[in-house]
Amino acid sequence: MEVHFTPEQEAQLSQIASHAGTDTERLVKDAVLRLLEQDARFRAAVREGIAQADRGEFIEEEEMDARIERMLNS
Repeated sequence: MEVHFTPEQEAQLSQIASHAGTDTERLVKDAVLRLLEQDARFRAAVREGIAQADRGEFIEEEEMDARIERMLNS
């Protein structure tokens, strides 16, 4: 697989890689692997949420608001 970046993007990636003490290829590979892992976790969480909803497992709006507030304040 080949991915093409603009010269400006390549310069940015090179600078980030240099600061991270790695090469640009490793930086991009690591970033893509993290993206794939995050996507898999997100999709699993959505599937679990749908399954809970199908089972009628809901929480009240006030509880959801409190959870979101706690997340934002963490």
